[in-house]
Amino acid sequence: MKPIYLDYNATTPIDPEVAEAMRPYLFEHFGNPSSSHWYGSQTKKAVEESRRQVADLLNCKPDEIVFTSGGSESNNYAIKGTTFANREKGNHVITSAIEHPAVIEVCKFLAERGFQVTYLDVDEFGLVDPLKLEEAITPQTILITIMHANNEVGTIQPIAEIGKIAKKHNIVFHTDAAQSVGKIPTEVDELGVDLLTIAGHKLYAPKGIGALYIRRGTRLEKLIHGADHEQGLRAGTENVLEIVGLGKACEIAKRDLQKNMDHMQKMRDLIFEGFRKQWDEIRLNGHPERRLPNTLSVSFRGIEANKLLSQIKDVAASAGAACHADSVNISSVLEAMKVPLEYGMGTIRLSTGKMTTKEEVDRAVEIFLQTAQRLQLPKD
Repeated sequence: MKPIYLDYNATTPIDPEVAEAMRPYLFEHFGNPSSSHWYGSQTKKAVEESRRQVADLLNCKPDEIVFTSGGSESNNYAIKGTTFANREKGNHVITSAIEHPAVIEVCKFLAERGFQVTYLDVDEFGLVDPLKLEEAITPQTILITIMHANNEVGTIQPIAEIGKIAKKHNIVFHTDAAQSVGKIPTEVDELGVDLLTIAGHKLYAPKGIGALYIRRGTRLEKLIHGADHEQGLRAGTENVLEIVGLGKACEIAKRDLQKNMDHMQKMRDLIFEGFRKQWDEIRLNGHPERRLPNTLSVSFRGIEANKLLSQIKDVAASAGAACHADSVNISSVLEAMKVPLEYGMGTIRLSTGKMTTKEEVDRAVEIFLQTAQRLQLPKD
């Protein structure tokens, strides 16, 4: 029997509709979009149609979308591009302690080059406090970068509220929306952002493709220099095949958003209810309501997460901690949320998708509980 996939936050399979849309660009339409002949014009049209599809999902203008190689490049471009372009105005960046490494590592890079970085604490639910964020602003602040939704626990940040603060202080505001695009509404004007990151493989498009929303008037210094591709903002011949896939995935995401949200949340909640009925000491991580509809981070007290997952071959999921002979490495997100060690060591993340079935959920719950009961440490 095929293993059950409950790791949709790590990556998603390519939607069959997406694969079908891409098929002609594997063989028939192979031209360079920069070429003026028929072959080039066919792929140029496809790229621009995909740009429109992405823009429709975000409710922005097509020329505000730049295609990238994925979420990491989009984050790098947004953060480095903004700070390098505005260094004469200041050198201070505000972010949070629970960002993805594709943001944290960029901020560390900037700190090594003379920038000042403030890492905001979060509360027990993983939420940033907008009031504390505003207090952290200085005359030198040129960028705020706060993720829309956390990849580990699913907590959704008060982005619209932060957006108003950023606008009031005339500070560029970026959000890493890799985990939220396609799962919850992500209209840029509602969020009040200047820059927004998309990762294709998180919403049923291929790996290796992404996009960055850049609000008109936002200045960025180029990351990749070369020819005049992507409105002169990102050099390199366009990855037409995968751009078409991302465009189609965004079209589907907009079309089916409410249906998919309802289904993923139903599957997620079935898992948690199944666990809670049979495991007394279980902890839900992340905000109980302001959370991605597909994301479940739970901690089994008295269980080692990596040992639990190593003995489960029939379910794909992620651990939130790694236990070694003399130490327990809890994820930086759980640490920032101050999850107690006895729970943190037993943290797993299960993330459902639009293809998850009730039969898979029921079987996964049974497998996890049976394995956890075998591994449970003796109580004090």
